[in-house]
Formats: sequence, C-alpha cells, structure tokens
Amino acid sequence: MASRVALVRLRGEDALLSWLRGRLDRPLIGDDAAVLPRPGPFAVTVDSQIAGVHFPADLDSAAVARRLLAVNLSDLAAMGAEPAFAFLALAAPPGFDHKRFFRALLAACARYRLRLAGGDLATSPAAGAIATMTLLGTKAAKARWLRRGGAEPGHVLWLGGTVGESAAGRLLIGGGARLAGRRIELPALPSAWSHSPGLAAAARRAVRRHLLPAPQLELGRWLGGAGAGGAIDVSDGLSRDLHRLCRESSAGAEVSAEALPLPERFAPLCAGLGVDPRELALSGGEDYVLLFTLPPGVTPAPRFACHRIGTITRGKRILLRRGGRRDDLPALGWDHLG
Repeated sequence: MASRVALVRLRGEDALLSWLRGRLDRPLIGDDAAVLPRPGPFAVTVDSQIAGVHFPADLDSAAVARRLLAVNLSDLAAMGAEPAFAFLALAAPPGFDHKRFFRALLAACARYRLRLAGGDLATSPAAGAIATMTLLGTKAAKARWLRRGGAEPGHVLWLGGTVGESAAGRLLIGGGARLAGRRIELPALPSAWSHSPGLAAAARRAVRRHLLPAPQLELGRWLGGAGAGGAIDVSDGLSRDLHRLCRESSAGAEVSAEALPLPERFAPLCAGLGVDPRELALSGGEDYVLLFTLPPGVTPAPRFACHRIGTITRGKRILLRRGGRRDDLPALGWDHLG
C-alpha cells in the first residue's frame, strides 16, 4: 500500500540551514545552541533583535536590553544550561540612550548571574537599533544537555506555558499599543473593550508578554536532570518548532487542539482582534516557553505550570487532533527568510 506520508519540502530559513549543514564537517548546527567543544563544557547561542522587525523602533532602550537578553536566555533554557558569559554587538542610531540600555542590561545580567564579557559598539545609519548577543552557558556535572533530537515514540509532549499571547501582543502593538515607562498604553482598543476591564487587562498582559518575555531557565535546568527527551524553545511558532523537534528526532507527533494552553480571556481578546485563537496559538510565535518530551510517568513539578499537549509517535506525520478528526499539522509560523 502506498505511504500516506508526504515528503516535506523545506523552504526559507529551514531550507538554507539544511543546505548549510550538508556542507559542514561534523556540523554543530541543529539545536538552540551549540555545545563547544563537542560535547564540551559550554553551550553557545547568538540571537539578534532589530528595530522594526522584533520590536518597535521607538521602544525604550531599557526594554530593548531586557528583551535582547531574554530571547537569548530562552535558547540556553532549551539546552538545560546555566548562563555564564555574554558578548554584545550593538549598532544604534544617534540619540540612542546607551547608558539607559546598559543599566538595564547589567541589572538583568546580575539577576541571572551572567557576566558581560565583551562585544562591540557601532553607530547605525538605520532608524533603529540592531543588537546581537552571544551567550555561553554551562551545566551541572550530573545533568545533561537538552537536544532537539532526543524525542522518542511514546514520549509525552509538554509545553512550559501558554501560547499565542505574544502574537496577540504583537498585533496590539501594530495597532498602536505602547510601553510607556512601566505602563502599557492601549490607545487602539475597540470602544466596546472600554466597558470590559478584563479584556483591557488581557490586552496589556499580551503586549507585556511580547515585549518582555520570561526565559524558562529553571525549567530547563530541571529537565536536564530529569531524563527529558527532546526540547526546543517556542520562538517561531508552536507548529513550526514542533516540526523542527520531530525532524531532528526522526519521529512524528500527535497534538490535541483542546489541550493547547491558552491565556486567560484569550478567546474574546482574539475575537476583538479578528483572529482565530487556536491558529494564533499554533503559529503566532515568540512565546518563549519550552516545548519538550518526557517518558511516560515523569511529570514536571507543579511549580512549572506545564501542560501535556500530546505524544511523540512513530513515523514522520505530525497530526492535530480536534474533536474526532486527525489532520496533518503544517509547519506554520515565522520564517526569517520567507
């Protein structure tokens, strides 16, 4: 009988990375950070934040610093790593408040016991800042690195938190929502929302979630010592990142749509924005929660507030179960080169 499994043609960023890996001798590319020297003491990751792409060009420089560090720390969390050293390359336009940026960055580094060890400063002719950070992380002697390729059939698929909220925040920012000091201003809300304090609060949480994500470092460290299978941080969309985890693990998955953890009042918030909440949860991206697998019977500690969303399966199909139907789940989400 002919196989029902369709070959997936990689495109954009994933296609370029696949091409690049095929041309490297013993490639280290494929996880959220590289372990150097292999399988050595450091996990290394690098990520950029670009004004007008990842954050509004007029965002407070202190918030830029905190967001830059958080998204990089999320990659270390996906490796089960402990932050150690940071290197910064910052190109900023005239008028950028460098001292405010560095005060916020150093305070955040101190919170995570991370040392800023060097970098580069430049002036950018662009309208907004371009900041790139490289982080080095270590692990406990008895722990192991988390990898995308460790998921096995029969493993339970877990999420470290809710999904979709950051994408809703991005839509609200596109409509005029702004971070003003410590407050979120919502000038673009539909007039009907003014009579619903709960929706306004949900909107503010979404904007804050997008601008100031919280890396799950403690969860990552726990997973590194708890026998976790595969792990990845959800940055480009749950669906796309699940495809990446399964591809590296040579496995499939089945996800329950009803089990997807959604934020409080997310459905009415999405209704006001004119978007489908489940679609946003699956493909919105920038949630920065961990997607990981554990053997049956191993459950994350309650303090992590994790959610079981499915299972890892044999074969290559990735399915979404909704009610009584099971349909292929495409790799929807953010493609940096798409």
